[in-house]
Amino acid sequence: MERTIHNQRTAREAGTQLPGSEPPFVAASPRIAMIHNPRSHRNKGRQAERVDGVDITVVQPRTQGELSDALTQLRDEGVEFLIINGGDGTIRDVLTMGQAVFGEDWPALAVLPRGKTNALNVDLGAPSDWSLAAAVEAFRSGRRLQRRALTIADEGAAELPMLGFIFGAGAFTLGIEAGQDAHKIGFFDSLAVGATTAWGVLQVLFGSNANRWRRGTAMQLAYQPSGEGMPHSRHGEPGRRHIVLASTLERMPMGIQLFGKGQAPIRLAVLDRPRRRIFLSLPAILSGWHPDWLASAGLHQISAEAFSIELDAPFILDGEHFPAGRYHIGQGPELTFVTA
Repeated sequence: MERTIHNQRTAREAGTQLPGSEPPFVAASPRIAMIHNPRSHRNKGRQAERVDGVDITVVQPRTQGELSDALTQLRDEGVEFLIINGGDGTIRDVLTMGQAVFGEDWPALAVLPRGKTNALNVDLGAPSDWSLAAAVEAFRSGRRLQRRALTIADEGAAELPMLGFIFGAGAFTLGIEAGQDAHKIGFFDSLAVGATTAWGVLQVLFGSNANRWRRGTAMQLAYQPSGEGMPHSRHGEPGRRHIVLASTLERMPMGIQLFGKGQAPIRLAVLDRPRRRIFLSLPAILSGWHPDWLASAGLHQISAEAFSIELDAPFILDGEHFPAGRYHIGQGPELTFVTA
């Protein structure tokens, strides 16, 4: 693991001590650390940022094991402010590996959005070009927001759950694949989301029922802990859904308002079948128009404390594919994020 420590102290007035007087009071500097992912899109070919006059421990773990070791050492050193320099995938990995280290007692967190997509940062409201120096200053005087990540636990494995903020399955998985193609031609962040959404809509409107964008995915959804099945309209097969999207974020990229108003803590949008009536109305729906007929037409905007999903195709968590199976989706610890 590459580990660099910047040994520069925060500038402060030393004061003058008269003979026999007490030494001047100097407030202790907070312990600050940064997890730097050099493989993140906007970090490639760039050195980790520095802030003159500020001690910042910078670690660049190459594996999950090294990340776990680094977080353990930072905890033992009393880190108070942990900055994650990377995209949504880096955040997912830090939170996933950090749950066994910090438990319910995490330091304050901040995100430098350096990935191809940075959905969490959109929700937090920091600038897309937020710098390390600005994040350090915000620790002193910026806003603090509380968020809880989703926990995704494989019910057939003994591993710790993954932590992330956007879970998707069905056509959402196809959308992420299309998004990778959008990245290849230079679309990133909200522009990539818009391009991918437009492509998916065109496939649904003009594709045949054999089109993979219209087939749907076999899955079962149930509220937990009750086990009650989630609603399904009369459209499409009862054991299939076209798309499932779940998140604890309050604001989505491009201002998309797919979730219903007042939903919490886990917000879900579930589409049973890709009916043209819904897709022709999609621009208005994504802008916040949620008429009463949506549920009967097959688009459910619902809330859950926790839920389970069993599916026969991969799902997406913060941009990365994970295998089919049966999973329990709940909520992680409350995290405090520092933002502009």
